[in-house]
Amino acid sequence: MRAETDPSNRRSLPVVILCGGMGIRMGDDRPKMLVEVGGQPILLHVMKVYAAQGFSRFILALGYRGDDIKRYFLNYGPLTHDFTLTLGASPSIQYHEPHPEDGWRITFADTGLRTQTGARIRKVGPYIESETFFATYGDGVADIDLAELLAFHRQMGRTATMTGVRSFSRFGVVRTDVQGLVTGFQEKPLVDAPINGGFFVFEREFLNYLGDDDDVILEKGPLERLAAEGQLALYEHAGFWRAMDTFKDAQEMNAIWDTSAPWKIWE
Repeated sequence: MRAETDPSNRRSLPVVILCGGMGIRMGDDRPKMLVEVGGQPILLHVMKVYAAQGFSRFILALGYRGDDIKRYFLNYGPLTHDFTLTLGASPSIQYHEPHPEDGWRITFADTGLRTQTGARIRKVGPYIESETFFATYGDGVADIDLAELLAFHRQMGRTATMTGVRSFSRFGVVRTDVQGLVTGFQEKPLVDAPINGGFFVFEREFLNYLGDDDDVILEKGPLERLAAEGQLALYEHAGFWRAMDTFKDAQEMNAIWDTSAPWKIWE
């Protein structure tokens, strides 16, 4: 039996979040994870999806402009809450309203400017204190049931579980008949096959699949090797999912936030 099968221990599982990308396609000098949706960085949305379900131990694998992400969280309390500051030999800050992120534990780990995704996870290995851990990207959100994902992972008993989601094509589709005549158009249809939704559960032995080089890409060698060995399970999430890769994605996610925000499972 794997460690930490007791539900009472599940809340201690860490969440590794990949935050090192440069976000070149965003057309923004900021780290992509600090691009705002609904007035808050997309990274904070990702963290709230986990924290709302009781998983609030985070390990941020930093890279490009990681100092900006550090500064954001170091200043987060004073910039978002009313407070009284006492100066002098024993300075203190008293906040005047409940802190919704009270109890969050965040480890900031510099994993290198050009390090690839798999190597970033390997580099935060010393901060992973449990046998099982979550991992995700810092730019994708979903209304995913994380307890159900974890239970599925336990049931499958494999080294890793990847979440599969259905996504819309980035391109429209042309419909034709048997004669080769165009019969219509469909704007960005839903893709039939599942894609990698970025919500992972790993056992600690997965770190052994990540090699020693900085160019190890999570989605290439490590996951391909797990699949070849029958050690990669797929949990299918049928609900809402979106990732922010371009400036247009950011605009669309802000529009969704203004109307429905299905991933907002927190108060």
